[in-house]
Amino acid sequence: MTVLQVENLGKQFQMHHLGQSLHAFDSINFTLAQGEFLLLRGPNGVGKSTLLRTLYRSYLPQEGHIWYHTTEGRIDLARAADVDIALLRRREIGFVTQFLIARPRVAAEDIVAEPLRLAGIPAAEATAQARLWLAEFGVKRDLWRAYPTTFSGGEQQKVNLARALILPQRLLLLDEPTASLDAGARAALVRRLADLKAQGVAMIGVFHHPGDVAHLIDRDIELTAKEVTEDVAV
Repeated sequence: MTVLQVENLGKQFQMHHLGQSLHAFDSINFTLAQGEFLLLRGPNGVGKSTLLRTLYRSYLPQEGHIWYHTTEGRIDLARAADVDIALLRRREIGFVTQFLIARPRVAAEDIVAEPLRLAGIPAAEATAQARLWLAEFGVKRDLWRAYPTTFSGGEQQKVNLARALILPQRLLLLDEPTASLDAGARAALVRRLADLKAQGVAMIGVFHHPGDVAHLIDRDIELTAKEVTEDVAV
């Protein structure tokens, strides 16, 4: 079953203080099915992260369509209302980044448990699952009730991954999730992604260490300065 269809997608940034536009990407076309893992490749600055953020609708594209097949029908993420995007982010579309925006005076276990609580899971059960995932990603037990604002970058990223991956989504966007992780946490992430793929989660990712997920990749897309080419299989 198709989850995502991207048609002629293009994005530029208007640099008003310079009186010019900055090209990100154009003419991107691909489809993504349930349980499929698509890797984005290309040199730094070519627009890989920008493409992910455009698919997540943090950025609006200048052209093209992002047809997402929800559980209730098809919607164009490029033109959908903000309220619909917010609902899809809560229920069906996840985004994993290397950066955690930690809220002050909120414990790590509460940050990780929040998606489960919002999904209707009782607080005690949500907290128990959050602790399991914090342990899986290597966060020390004495940090579970501490505030991530005081953590190192690597420890914050582990909290971020636990939160982002605790509740399976239909579509998962991964932006350099292994960038600051130690070997143990990277292995835990790969195990979790393999499990989600087996459950039918569709994934698009940019990876600092693509070899870690080589066995999960079904296809890859190579981004260049002005065009995109798609490899059929890996």
